[in-house]
Amino acid sequence: MASAAEQMAANLSWGQLGKATELRQRIWFTIGLLIIYRLGTYIPVPGIDGTALRSFMENAQAGIGGILSMFTGGALGRMGVLALGIMPYISASIIVQLLASMVPALEQLKKEGEQGRKKINQYTRYATVALAFFQAWGLAVSLEAGGMAHEPGLFFRMSVVITLVGGTMFLMWLGEQITARGIGNGISLIIYVGILAEIPGQLAQFLAQGRSGAISTPVILGIIVLVAVVMAFVVFMERALRKIRIQYPRRQVGMKIYDGQSSHLPIKVNPAGVIPAIFASSLLLLPVTISTFSGNQTGPVMSTILAYFGPGQPLYLLFFAAMIVFFTYFYTQNVAFKTEEVAENLKNQGGFIPGIRPGKRTEEYLAYVVSRVLVIGSAYLAAVCMLPEVIRGQFSVPFYFGGTSVLIVVSVTMDTISQIQSHLLAHQYESLIERSQLRGKRKQGEARPRRAPARR
Repeated sequence: MASAAEQMAANLSWGQLGKATELRQRIWFTIGLLIIYRLGTYIPVPGIDGTALRSFMENAQAGIGGILSMFTGGALGRMGVLALGIMPYISASIIVQLLASMVPALEQLKKEGEQGRKKINQYTRYATVALAFFQAWGLAVSLEAGGMAHEPGLFFRMSVVITLVGGTMFLMWLGEQITARGIGNGISLIIYVGILAEIPGQLAQFLAQGRSGAISTPVILGIIVLVAVVMAFVVFMERALRKIRIQYPRRQVGMKIYDGQSSHLPIKVNPAGVIPAIFASSLLLLPVTISTFSGNQTGPVMSTILAYFGPGQPLYLLFFAAMIVFFTYFYTQNVAFKTEEVAENLKNQGGFIPGIRPGKRTEEYLAYVVSRVLVIGSAYLAAVCMLPEVIRGQFSVPFYFGGTSVLIVVSVTMDTISQIQSHLLAHQYESLIERSQLRGKRKQGEARPRRAPARR
């Protein structure tokens, strides 16, 4: 029998979207800020030679430029003021999260509630400035080395650094505003829009190669079908859960006695999300990035590394999969799902897993379950990220069909739709309660005498 929440979700009417004034305002606010973000990607950094920049970026796409271009919606290729995108903030957030699980002082801050969270957010902003400064300085030096500066020198470097760091901090503020006053997660939506903005141009280039005969029609149709299948598979896996039954004993609060209840502890098949893929891609592309920033002046050791660990090489694919598996386990056990904290919270709330003693035994059982669930989760992540790499190497697909971008697009879409449904549910709460009660009465009409119609 469906629960009350499921009945309410089934009766949810999307036709009421126009009447939900607050939700409509949030949606328009989000769209407006995203339009501002897209306009910012077309404002160029001062002092750049556009013609030389285009030829340089064609060579840099194989390195970290390819990842940054994907996350910045093409702003890096145009060297706009938002060329660094939101990636420094994401990297800083991941680093601070990992440190918070390993450094006792930061771990204590996490337990201090709202005040501790604000301090950790402040540390994340400081780390964002440091990472953005480092990346902006590297880009400024590369622009000078490539002859793309009209007037090379310290003034040019500082102007590039100040402009790019300011653009990143503006994007961070923009994302926080969307999260607080708009709909969805602001940082995720900025990345999402950047990825979607590049798809039409790359898809047109892909189809143009089909018209010219460079790629056969069966290959084009096969890749389109494959993209649809992969996206459906990602949706299925992102919704997959391993539910562990939790039992709560009977308890007395004041003069009232509450019966024991049972619920479920959901464990996602992929608790780490897209973070393992981002980590693995960034580390594997580090040699190519160093080569790009040094003007392709590499020694014999770096040349050997590039030959064996270049994108599409067998060793590159092997280590890519191994690092995705490693980071999936590492991030889940240290950040996403810490079994000792979950076991301690269950013990404090009086809950227990039937047949498992609370405390240490519960922690061991949760670690046992999570480690086996992650076998499927890490294999799923590795497969989704490896398949596009193989296809790009075999069929020379020109547009960016990457596992990381697919994971981001699908997960952000699902999260945004879920938040919109929550706002609609709050807007239609009273009518949905009535519909759910009426449905329940119809189902029980045979066992009970017919009552007067419910108030509409």
